[in-house]
Amino acid sequence: MRTLARSLLIPGLTALALTATGCGSTPHTAADGPAAPAAVSPSSDGTSQQLDVAAAPQGTPTPAAVARADGKGKTEQSTLKVASYDKASGRAVIAKSAQEPVRSPSPGKSSGTDKSPGTGKSPEAGKSPEADKPVAVGDVIASAPAPGAPAGLLAKVTEVVGKTDKGTEVKTASTTLAAVLGDDKADGKVPVDPAAVTVEPLTKGVTFSWAKGPGLTFGPEGGKLPLGNLRLDVNASVDTAPDAPASAGASVSGFVQLAPQVEFAYDGSTGGTPGPRGAFLGMSGDWSSQWKLQGRAAASTGAPKRIPFAKLHSSPVIQVGPVPVVVNLDLTCYIQVEADGRVTLDVQQDVKGDFKVGGSYAAGKGWTPVSASNVKSTPVKASVTAAGKVKGALGAEASVGLYGAVGVTADFAPYLRGEGDVKASASSDGKTSLDGAWALYGGFDLSGNLQLQLSLFGTPVFERRIPLGTLNREWALTTGHVGR
Repeated sequence: MRTLARSLLIPGLTALALTATGCGSTPHTAADGPAAPAAVSPSSDGTSQQLDVAAAPQGTPTPAAVARADGKGKTEQSTLKVASYDKASGRAVIAKSAQEPVRSPSPGKSSGTDKSPGTGKSPEAGKSPEADKPVAVGDVIASAPAPGAPAGLLAKVTEVVGKTDKGTEVKTASTTLAAVLGDDKADGKVPVDPAAVTVEPLTKGVTFSWAKGPGLTFGPEGGKLPLGNLRLDVNASVDTAPDAPASAGASVSGFVQLAPQVEFAYDGSTGGTPGPRGAFLGMSGDWSSQWKLQGRAAASTGAPKRIPFAKLHSSPVIQVGPVPVVVNLDLTCYIQVEADGRVTLDVQQDVKGDFKVGGSYAAGKGWTPVSASNVKSTPVKASVTAAGKVKGALGAEASVGLYGAVGVTADFAPYLRGEGDVKASASSDGKTSLDGAWALYGGFDLSGNLQLQLSLFGTPVFERRIPLGTLNREWALTTGHVGR
């Protein structure tokens, strides 16, 4: 008897758009569900302010913000900069910046820097022993990326060492955003500038494109990208099953297109309790991908084979009122194939949707993970050979944090899964019979963790990673049967 290997052509699908939406969470403390950021409203005592959240101006240095230890007035942008920083020793050199500070427009509130207290004279006219000391012990500095501090600096001055040819040298210790944001409030979303994203290709056949402003950068196929989007095109081979014919060489090709944005919220109106009342840090954005998996992939042994093809990094500075907050974003795009080495697949899938991952804090409840995705798949045409299973994903591992510390990690992986099971036989009179079934499924997985470093907000430290919870949605694209 001779085994007959025959391909089953999956007919072109009719229009299909299935939306899968869900939120998964695992709260740190008992809670009914993911906690939204605390509502931002004016405090009853009138002391807290609503701070704007926006991208820091580009093209000019961002001055540091300083919260003075004497407690007079609010944290403000200064005329200072971090000239250098040594992470090992915690020593920094603080110098005058050529950039003038941006004054807070709040009426009736003195900046504390225009006039010397009690004299009505400018600091230059009334030189005091403190005039040569840009910062004092107890002051808190929030700085954009600086020499020795590529992820920015958020630190408290513990000792003023003395003057150097570059400025005033100080010793510092780590501190929290609560030390500079105080009892103020902030809530906003800031798009990530794709032009500021660095890309490290990890395999051949990767192309990076982006669009910003009127000058569009075009993708390799000549298509225009929406403004604010970045796109990665990949055309890579994957391990082919050893017994596969040359025509069944395995490969993945397609693109991932993203428009990521940072979400930041803070509510320092404590109501008499230590620490802020609420906070949120996360990343969200639109996602679209079009990818094709072809050939007979080699059998997976153990975990599915994951092939990273590009690393992306960005350290956007968001301006929360006068405070420059440095957000670190990392994204590793990958191809993942799980196969038994028997199926030859030729399938293409279009995926569009959005995602949101982050951590939300509420006083009395602690940190709660937030994860959500709304994904639509478009019609697919494909062919699958008999007998076997294969699953392919084109996904991304993402992390978002503050001042170089990771706060949230997430893994978002839209996938396509195919199955084929066909049995063929031949009789002595030469007749053959064929009986089998095939199925094709689309879906996505979303998982991740909250990290200890979210305590940078000034909230209590949690003792373990908090999983986002695995969010999975799968839907049938098409199924069929072939029989006698």
